[in-house]
Amino acid sequence: MASIIFAAQNRRTFVRTGALATAAIASGAAFSADGAENTPEGYRLAILSDTHTPADRNNEYRGFKPWNNLKRAVPDIVASGPEGALINGDAARLTGEIQDYQELKQLLGPLAGQCPVYIGLGNHDHRQNFNQVMQPETKYIADVSNKHVLVIEHPVVRILQLDSLLYVDKVAGLLGKAQRAWLDTFLKEAEPRPTVIFVHHTLGDGDGDLLDSERMFGILKPYPQVKAVFYGHSHRYEYGFREGKHLVNLPAIGYNFNDNQPVGWVDAHFSIGGVHLTLKAIGGNLEKNDQITKLHWG
Repeated sequence: MASIIFAAQNRRTFVRTGALATAAIASGAAFSADGAENTPEGYRLAILSDTHTPADRNNEYRGFKPWNNLKRAVPDIVASGPEGALINGDAARLTGEIQDYQELKQLLGPLAGQCPVYIGLGNHDHRQNFNQVMQPETKYIADVSNKHVLVIEHPVVRILQLDSLLYVDKVAGLLGKAQRAWLDTFLKEAEPRPTVIFVHHTLGDGDGDLLDSERMFGILKPYPQVKAVFYGHSHRYEYGFREGKHLVNLPAIGYNFNDNQPVGWVDAHFSIGGVHLTLKAIGGNLEKNDQITKLHWG
């Protein structure tokens, strides 16, 4: 599920939802970390994935404490001055308990006081518990049966946050027929602005991947305005290219599965011609910390 849990009045965000879309704009200007005003020529988004926030603050996996990792990352994200922040699924530790989301909301407080925070659901999230704690504003959610989708509009980029949650604490994900139909209709009818897709699950053909990823790419392929697909789930940081679209596998904030992988978040600077992605590693393999990857829209 995609959600805004807080939209600060001193920031500007563009959100379009409804059966196709509904716009909402918060007043005021946004400022980057160096004090420069963010203009329509760019959009700065802090991207996180797989926070796995636990109710137990001392919960540990592979030597990492996910609660501590997010607490450490939030001040750095705030200091970077994003116009928005997005968590791409698996916000909760394992089974999406009420207390997990209560801790998540508390940790995100300083960030939510600065900019909108968008949260997608992964296979370790629980839809009802998330809704109860975060109380997402329904006006931001697209009308997709049994799924929750958010569309973030900015003059240089449109972000579609899809919902791949199928079962809680089971590995596989699914968009489903209704969400795929919505996606096709939206892309067909929307003004063709550069568009990026966010979905939690990996895009292979394994039993633990997005089970309808081939059908999703079949929908995306005819639309040249779709420039990239961002995903998480694997706790890996890597890039690829498929069906004319850039692929970005996001690192996890909670923990890695392999010592070769970083633990951290991505500072994204979108422009009309592409995006610059800077890895902000806080643990694991720190070799690529602050490395910038530039993706250019064709």
